[in-house]
Amino acid sequence: MTKFSSAFGDKYQAKRKDLLTRSFVLNGHTFKVRIPLVIESDAIYKKVSNPDEETIEKIYQEITAPLRQFEKNQTEDFEFTDTDILVEGRSMREAAKNKAITEARITEFFKLLVPEMEGVSLEDLTYADIEEEFPIAVQMVIVEKIGEVISPTYREARGN
Repeated sequence: MTKFSSAFGDKYQAKRKDLLTRSFVLNGHTFKVRIPLVIESDAIYKKVSNPDEETIEKIYQEITAPLRQFEKNQTEDFEFTDTDILVEGRSMREAAKNKAITEARITEFFKLLVPEMEGVSLEDLTYADIEEEFPIAVQMVIVEKIGEVISPTYREARGN
C-alpha cells in the first residue's frame, strides 16, 4: 500500500481500480481501458520506440522476399546494397522498423484493454492475435480511442 492509499483508507483502496479505468464505445460495444501508471507508460514508450532487431529483421525478410527476384536486374527503382534494398529511394529496412514500431504500439495499447471475462489476461497478447481478429483499419481506430482515453487533450481535461 502506498503512502497516498494508506492516507485515504480502505474505501479509497476499493475504488482505486475504478479510478484507473476509463471506457469508450465503438460500434455499440463498450471497451474498458486500464490507465497505465507513469512507469508503465514509460515502459510502453520504450518498447514501442525501440523494437528489437530480431523483429525488425523478420519483418524485413518478409517484405523484401518478393523483391529479391529483381536483384540481378537492378534499376533506378530497385537498388540492392549489402544491408538493404531501396525501392524508389526508400529503405526497406526503415519500412520494416516502422512496421515493427506500429505493431508494438498496437499490441501494447491493446494490452491496456480490460477483459470482460473474469480471470482472463491480455498480458501475453501478440500482434498475430490482434491481426487475426481485426483488420488494420479497425486496429488503428481502437488504438486511437485508447490513446484518447489514456491521455486526454488539454481541452478535454479542462472541460472546454
